[in-house]
Amino acid sequence: MDLFEPAVFGALHLSNRVVMAPLTRTRADADGVPTAVMEEYYRQRAGQGLIISEGTWPAAEGKSYAGQPGIVTEAQIDGWRRIADTVHAAGGTIVMQLMHGGRVGHPAISGEPRVVAPSALAAPGQTHTPQGKADLPVAHALTLAEIPEVVAQFAQAARNAIAAGLDGVEVHGANGYLVHEFLSPVSNIRDDRYGGSPENRARFAIEVTRAVAEAVGADRTGIRLSPQHNIQGVLEEDDADVLATYTAVAEGLAPLRLAFVDILHAEPASALIQHIRRTAGAPLIANTGFGVPTTREAAASLLAEGAADAVAAGRPVIANPDLVERWRQDAELNEPRPQLFYGTTAEGYTDYPALESVRAGA
Repeated sequence: MDLFEPAVFGALHLSNRVVMAPLTRTRADADGVPTAVMEEYYRQRAGQGLIISEGTWPAAEGKSYAGQPGIVTEAQIDGWRRIADTVHAAGGTIVMQLMHGGRVGHPAISGEPRVVAPSALAAPGQTHTPQGKADLPVAHALTLAEIPEVVAQFAQAARNAIAAGLDGVEVHGANGYLVHEFLSPVSNIRDDRYGGSPENRARFAIEVTRAVAEAVGADRTGIRLSPQHNIQGVLEEDDADVLATYTAVAEGLAPLRLAFVDILHAEPASALIQHIRRTAGAPLIANTGFGVPTTREAAASLLAEGAADAVAAGRPVIANPDLVERWRQDAELNEPRPQLFYGTTAEGYTDYPALESVRAGA
């Protein structure tokens, strides 16, 4: 396989195999409504074969960051419709990442009285609220009656995303947020059917993904996983347990015939990741680093070796809206400005120059 050849993942048609990774950028308004500057940001990046949107909350309790968009209200749906229309007009394909932050959040951010998680534990560290830094709170442990309600929130959010014109959805099951919190024996200390054994801890991820697939079609549904990422207190340090847990997840996903599985891991060609890929039976989007930029050479190598079906890049796409063309020409890249990754303005967001403008000014 080649980086620049097209691909079909379920109902998704990719013009190339370079994927824009989901990237929190905090440019929505105070009500979680996408803004005009977000439209421009995504339009600029429509040349990637697939855009996976920033994590978007399916319920107010799932909002983790000020400036994070939602997909619940009519205004939010309308805002995403403008983005989808803009991306499509530029020839792109875009799916929405549905991200419930779980215990990584704060009532001062969400406006809700609690944060929720599999167990009544706080994530380590602090967060930025409108009133300043604050410790992450002890979560409310979801009851057996509440879990189906959260599953239903994901499904309705998926319907809203498709109604807004996006091409599909991705369940965020990675990086220490709610779905991932259920997978780890450290963040999930339940003793009911959602905790204890690897099979029980995998249950929530499977139920959420199944509900989303049933709502909008499995051929428009993917999931992001990050086994052993060990972030935000969601620790997966026992290799045997990790293998058993992600085998259970993959076996539960396999009957759905998903459009893709998106895995964040430093070694996509490793036995664990390839086992998940084979067991789930879905195309693999590989993302090799979190804070470690994906290079053209590494991406091309993964595809040439058959270790992935597409490669996701984060920081290179932030700084290079036309990354595919730059990689195609093996051209010089803009340097990202990490101090502006999170903000409220266009600075460090839509002001990275395209290759043609750089060359015109040379």
